[in-house]
Amino acid sequence: MSLTLAEVAAEAAGCTKCELAQGRTQVVFGMGDPSADLMFVGEGPGAEEDRQGLPFVGRSGKLLDRLMAEEMGLTRDHCYIANVVKCRPPDNRDPKPEEIAACRPWLEQQVELIAPAVVVTLGNFSSKLLLDTSTGITRLRGQSYPMAGSDAVIVPTYHPAAVLRGGGLQEAQMRSDLIRARMAIAG
Repeated sequence: MSLTLAEVAAEAAGCTKCELAQGRTQVVFGMGDPSADLMFVGEGPGAEEDRQGLPFVGRSGKLLDRLMAEEMGLTRDHCYIANVVKCRPPDNRDPKPEEIAACRPWLEQQVELIAPAVVVTLGNFSSKLLLDTSTGITRLRGQSYPMAGSDAVIVPTYHPAAVLRGGGLQEAQMRSDLIRARMAIAG
């Protein structure tokens, strides 16, 4: 018998598979509609996410919310948002390969249980992991890819934090990627 998303989240809340567990306030499992057609996957929680236990609640999340509303006509209630790693890396450093490997089963269960039509990967870590590639986000974005072992489509785009640092061109490219994702959902 397979677990529900809530049961997997409860299991993940006690995870100690990697060193990130030692520094966390809480596991940031994910949030949103468990039967959504659209799923966003980011890198890992930051300080504000670790405090609140929810993904993308800081400045990056506000940008994601705004672009989602403007380009897709959607709010968080209409999608599911998760990260590659579920605990905050110290000082917001990049997650280590062993941390990503330890968290991968949680993400795989989320994708399987939600069964989205479209997964938007936000940045390098989620894009490289879910597409099983070493190619960077700048080269990956701008198109859609079939998701291995699923009927879903992956639409890679920049992480909102990179857009906040990078400015207008990256924001325009992220907007076009979100339009691509909206069109893929519409079929």
